[in-house]
Amino acid sequence: MLRSLKTVRFARYFSTKTVPVPERNPSILYTGIFIDNEWHRSTSGKTFPTINPATGETIADVQEGDAEDIDVAVKAARKAFKLGSPWRTMNASERGVLLNRLANLMERDRTYLASLETLDNGKPYTAAYDFDVTRSIETLRYYAGWADKNHGKTIPADGNFFAYTRHEPVGVCGQIIPWNFPILMMTWKLGPALATGNVVVLKPAEQTPLTALYIAQLTKDAGFPDGVVNVVPGYGKAGAALVAHKLVDKIAFTGSTEVGKLVQQGAAMSNLKRTTLELGGKSPNIIFRDSDLDYAVETAHFALFYNMGQCCCAGSRTFVEDSIYDEFVERSAARAKSRVVGDPFDSNVDHGPQIDEEQRNRIMSMIETGKQQGAELVSGGTTVGDKGYFVAPTVFANVDDHMTIAKEEIFGPVQQILKFSSLNEVISRANNTDYGLAAAVFTKDIDKANYVTQGLRAGTVWVNTYNNLIPQVPFGGYKMSGHGREFGEYGLEAYTEVKSVIIKVNQKNS
Repeated sequence: MLRSLKTVRFARYFSTKTVPVPERNPSILYTGIFIDNEWHRSTSGKTFPTINPATGETIADVQEGDAEDIDVAVKAARKAFKLGSPWRTMNASERGVLLNRLANLMERDRTYLASLETLDNGKPYTAAYDFDVTRSIETLRYYAGWADKNHGKTIPADGNFFAYTRHEPVGVCGQIIPWNFPILMMTWKLGPALATGNVVVLKPAEQTPLTALYIAQLTKDAGFPDGVVNVVPGYGKAGAALVAHKLVDKIAFTGSTEVGKLVQQGAAMSNLKRTTLELGGKSPNIIFRDSDLDYAVETAHFALFYNMGQCCCAGSRTFVEDSIYDEFVERSAARAKSRVVGDPFDSNVDHGPQIDEEQRNRIMSMIETGKQQGAELVSGGTTVGDKGYFVAPTVFANVDDHMTIAKEEIFGPVQQILKFSSLNEVISRANNTDYGLAAAVFTKDIDKANYVTQGLRAGTVWVNTYNNLIPQVPFGGYKMSGHGREFGEYGLEAYTEVKSVIIKVNQKNS
C-alpha cells in the first residue's frame, strides 16, 4: 500500500518565506549588442523575437548579431587585452574588487533579475530567485577571491639557473551559454575568465538573451574597462563565427553534445584554439533497497523534474533495486501527479513550461517512442493547457536499457525507472552510455557507496543527494559529456597559460 512521504515530502525545494513578490512585467531595458561598453544595433539591421514560453507571445525584439558583429566585438576585446591597457596593468586584487562589485549589483537587482529570467526562460520564479540568481552571486564572489591567488611557482632547476612559472591569461575568450540556466551559466563563464585577467565575447542563447544583456550593462556599471566584456545576441551562425574567429584564443561552450562536436571541430580548423565543453548527459541515479525510501523517492523526483527536466546532469536513468522496485514506482508516479504545473510566477507552482515549441514537440515525440517500444507509462505523457509549452511530469516504468528513452537525452520532464538486481550489474549498466556527466547512489552502507562511486565513470557522483552544484567543487564530464572543468580551483586552469621563465645566473645557492 502506498505510504505517505511524511516529512521528506517538500512542498517546495526552495524556501518562499523570504522571496519578495516578483515583477510580473519587468521592464525590458536592453535589447542591443554590447561592445566596448556601448550599446549597438546589428550591422545587418536584423532583429529576432524572444518568446515567453508560458504564453508563446513575443516579449521583445532583440538585435541579431552575426559574423560582422562578432568581428567588431572580438577586435574590441583584443584591444582591451593589449599590453599596457588599463585591464592588463590592473592589479589582480582590483579584478577581484570589480567582480565583487558586479555581485553587489546583482544582489541589488535580485528580484528584477529573477523576474526577467522567469519571463524569458519559464522557470518558476522561486527557483530563479533562490537558486539561479543566488548561486550566480556566490560564484562571482568565489572567483573574486581567486583573482590575486592564481600564481606560479619558483622551481629548483638543475644548473646555474633561476626558474619560475607565470600563470598568464589565455586572451580573448569566446563563451557560448545555453538557455536552461542563462544567468548561472553566464557567471560560471565570466567568473574564472575575468578573475584570471582574460577578456570575453559572450553569445547568449537566442531563446534567453535578456538577462545576459542586463548583466552586460552591470559589468559597465561595476567599472570593468571598455572591451573587457562584450555580449552579442544572435542565432547559431553568430556562435559559429565566434568559434571560427582567428583572434579568439579560447572557446567555452555549454550545450548539446551534437553542437559541442561542431565547436570542437571549428576550434581545431581555425587556429587550434583551446576549448572547454560541458555537454549532454544521461545520468544514472542508483537506489539501493537499504536507502531511506521516502527520501530517495523525493530526491529522485527532484533529480529529474527540477527545471522541468532541462538539466544536463538530470538523473534521467533511475535504477531501483528489484525488491523495492514496485513500491518505488508507485510512489514516484503519485509524486509526479502531485507536481503543480502552471504559471511560473505563482509561488505555488513547481513546474513551468519547456523552453519553446520545438523542445516541447521533441519531448512528446520521445514519450510516444517510449510507449511504442514497450515502456509502461504510469504518469503524465501529455501536454498541459492551451497556450505555452507545458508538458505534464511523466514517469515510465519497466524501462529496458535498449529503449531510446533510456539511451538518448530527452532534456524534459520524463523519468525512466529501471530495475536491477546486483551491485556489479548496476555499475556496468550505469556506465553503458556515451555520456558521463553525473551520477548518484542512495544507500545507508558507506562501503557500498564508496565501491559504487569508484566504479562509476562520471565527473560528479552524488551520494544520498542530487543536483548540488557548489562553487568550490569542480563540475564537468567524462566521455561525450565534454572535457574541462568549471567551478573550483580547477575552473581556473582552462583560462590560464603556464609560462616557464629560465634565467641564467652566475652561481646558484640553495
